[in-house]
Amino acid sequence: MKFGETPVREAAGVILAHSIRERGISFRKGRVLSDIDVASLADAGIATVTAVQLDDGDLDENAAAARIGEAIAGANLAVSAPGTGRCNLNATKAGLAVIDPARVDALNLIDESVTLATLAPLSRVAAGDLVATVKIITFAVPGATVESCIGQAQGCVTVAPFRPHRVGLVQTRLPGLKPQIYVKAEQVTQARLTSLGCELTHNILCDHDVGAVAAALDELRAANCDIALVLGATAIADRADVIPAAVTTLGGEIEHFGMPVDPGNLMLLAGIGSMRVLGLPGSARSPRLHGFDWVLQRIIAGTGISGDGLMRMGVGGLLKEIPSRPQPRASAVTDEVDMPTNTPRIAAIILAAGQSRRMGSTNKLLAEIDGKPMVVHAADAALNSHADPVIVVTGHEPEQVAAALDGRAVELVHNPDFAD
Repeated sequence: MKFGETPVREAAGVILAHSIRERGISFRKGRVLSDIDVASLADAGIATVTAVQLDDGDLDENAAAARIGEAIAGANLAVSAPGTGRCNLNATKAGLAVIDPARVDALNLIDESVTLATLAPLSRVAAGDLVATVKIITFAVPGATVESCIGQAQGCVTVAPFRPHRVGLVQTRLPGLKPQIYVKAEQVTQARLTSLGCELTHNILCDHDVGAVAAALDELRAANCDIALVLGATAIADRADVIPAAVTTLGGEIEHFGMPVDPGNLMLLAGIGSMRVLGLPGSARSPRLHGFDWVLQRIIAGTGISGDGLMRMGVGGLLKEIPSRPQPRASAVTDEVDMPTNTPRIAAIILAAGQSRRMGSTNKLLAEIDGKPMVVHAADAALNSHADPVIVVTGHEPEQVAAALDGRAVELVHNPDFAD
């Protein structure tokens, strides 16, 4: 690829590196100049253009992004049509994003012109969510570079979908605990499971002693439950406490006790035959994000969880409110606001491509009202509604519109045919 000044008389077939808006010409960067375009530039007295010429074997930015996107996309991902050198990978099912960090890093180290950005490994996603994006920085890259990227990172991004599981809940009781505690815990647990596509098939209330808990777990095992959740009247304090002792009484195995996630420190990971058993701390009665959510999601998505995996959750595992972290839950009216759900997101599209002909020489979108451009009022209203994403379609004077919106969390999409 050659980048630089090109005489207009030699510019047919080159790619514009910078937009041209002068002397009646309005060509956006990335445009492949035709013979008619070259004639228009020459008639306007423009002698040179900053452009890109492809070498043999080069792929333009969109072709390169599409090839890499198709190659790295694994199961349950849809690959978008490329545009401006970008190709997005979106989940087709709710589940966990499974990322191979070593291979993503290897791809990004091949050439500075090719980039791959992904969600954090094992992030929860809904169908339609953006999981990864390929962006080609330059207007073209050598085909050999694209092939190297494909060979390094093929299938490195997938989605492990949530699958239905039979889940039972055991709650233990002690004198003095209010009955509504058990009702709320059942409701919160059912809501958690519903959001993951599962069902609470059994709910057992029993005394807080080894024999009673063992009998309840045996009942869940006989009912072919895949997962048993145990909420004790008191938190588990030791591997020899009531709930782990009930597991071992039935011949089960204590896989791990404790985890470096707060809330969630006092969680027990165990198994009785093929049934996974999770001993939960009292904080799991709240619908707020909990270490238990991460463990449950991994079991239901089939990505696997072990004691070693639990102990690797410490980085990012501080889930409690701290002064330096924004707190979306602080403004919640009810606890249920933080409950993970699969409800669809609402997007907003702002149509900002018009030429404002009725305003004469003034671009209506950039006209200031109360100290800020009209398009900014529209964008702020959309952002304040919590729509996600907020997409702004540009056309006339796109650079000025983009500058007015600088710093706001909107996506810009240009319509090159805005005049039509």
